[in-house]
Amino acid sequence: MEERSRFQAREQTRQPDEQRTSPASPGKAWDRVQISRHQDRPYTLDCFDRLFDSFREIHGDRKFADDRAIVGGMASFKGAPVMVLGHQKGRNTKERLERNYGMPKPEGYRKALRLMKLAEKFGRPVLTFIDTPGAYPGLGAEKRGQAEAIAYNLRSMAGLRVPIIATVLGEGGSGGALAVGLADRILMLENSIYSVISPESCSAILWKDQNHVREAAQSLKLTAPDLKRFGIVDEIVAEPPGGAHNDWDQTTSELSRALSRHLEEVSALDPQDRIDSRHEKFRKIGEYASRV
Repeated sequence: MEERSRFQAREQTRQPDEQRTSPASPGKAWDRVQISRHQDRPYTLDCFDRLFDSFREIHGDRKFADDRAIVGGMASFKGAPVMVLGHQKGRNTKERLERNYGMPKPEGYRKALRLMKLAEKFGRPVLTFIDTPGAYPGLGAEKRGQAEAIAYNLRSMAGLRVPIIATVLGEGGSGGALAVGLADRILMLENSIYSVISPESCSAILWKDQNHVREAAQSLKLTAPDLKRFGIVDEIVAEPPGGAHNDWDQTTSELSRALSRHLEEVSALDPQDRIDSRHEKFRKIGEYASRV
């Protein structure tokens, strides 16, 4: 309950941003964090409505329950069959509670894996959409194997024989995002973020307060331009001036073109070559230096 209360409090303090910004300064990195959390930003189901035809939602993990923080099912993308899935937040208090603020529990990740395995069985590409503060850290989720569910997804996605394209729509929080993000190609909307920890949590750990979120946001290098420069992201999808919340149709139109292009490129590869390339992509992430 403490974790949910913290996210409720954060929802109430979010302020809309009026201009698209760049991560040139600590303040501007924090601005992008705020835009990524804007309450009017397009969520996963909003993108499904504009990107896909004949979406048919599939429920449940066949083991415990149907986690409403993860949505997914069969769909058609420009006439081709695909499997689509992603995190789903809520627009009001009732929806946010129902969707658990977009924070999946183990059954949510197991549902996602079930859909990906179905996609592999029927030869459908997988398109995932990331928008979560992180995996739910509650006691029940931990008892049901939250860490195991995330790890199992990572292992399974690494060997999935169909193409996988992941798109970060808003927040990409830690393992909760990565559990549906191990893909052949990773796209990010211009004002989305992707990080191992939130600026608020980073500030609390390093400075023991919430007064250094701007410095934390800048230091984490969590913006799309930062991650593109590091080679983690394959493409940044442009947003309309001010952010995606100002024009959903323009945002999804840009995203549609990017998805189509990358899906065509990845689908042309031999399945084993695609898996090898996926492995290599993630092995190359990260740099280190040693002193002699």
